[in-house]
Amino acid sequence: MALLTFELPDGTTRKVDVVQVLNAGYAGRSQDDVAAHVAELAELGVPAPSVTPALYPVSPYLAQHTDQVRVQHGRTSGEAEWALVVDQDGDLLLTAACDHTDRELEVHGVAWSKNASPDVLARRAWRLADVQERLDDLTLRAWVTHDGQETLIQDGTLAELLTPAYWADVLRERGDLVPGTVLISGTIPMAEGVDQFAPHWRVELTDPATGNTIGLAYDVVRMPVPIG
Repeated sequence: MALLTFELPDGTTRKVDVVQVLNAGYAGRSQDDVAAHVAELAELGVPAPSVTPALYPVSPYLAQHTDQVRVQHGRTSGEAEWALVVDQDGDLLLTAACDHTDRELEVHGVAWSKNASPDVLARRAWRLADVQERLDDLTLRAWVTHDGQETLIQDGTLAELLTPAYWADVLRERGDLVPGTVLISGTIPMAEGVDQFAPHWRVELTDPATGNTIGLAYDVVRMPVPIG
């Protein structure tokens, strides 16, 4: 399991001993956005899901604070997302996340691909209750870097995705809204013509009302060629 520590705006910290991670998929409020994401994945050979939204269990140790993701080949990429985190007292936290996914493995099984790389989480968080009334205004953006040039690849708001309250209700009905649970939101469409297979990813979740931003960034590092 993973032990994560989040800093809140008041300077206090919340420690979370992760017991389960669930990755939402095809979770846009707009069916047009869901169809766009399905089309993006279809270009990579990923079959359409049988039901939307989907929910994929992920090994708890894959929820990480890290600035480096190690991969086995060049066809992996991130996805800008928010994460709902249930802290040790049962309080709900909101933070930025990037679901790094093996696109080669995704062709064979989305659930498998989600377990091949970490879900990278930011080190800062907000109490969900503190931003609940303006959730739809929060912005979610991601950038990729190639040869030192950073390019915006995802740009949207939380209004495009199913809400934390929706997923909290789903988890509660399943008996899964327990301390140590991390729910990753699903993502927004990627910009056309931008190469997602980048050596560096950066994600920001911003509250325009306050100007506060929660961010994360990491390098994607190829592992050595295996022997045998």
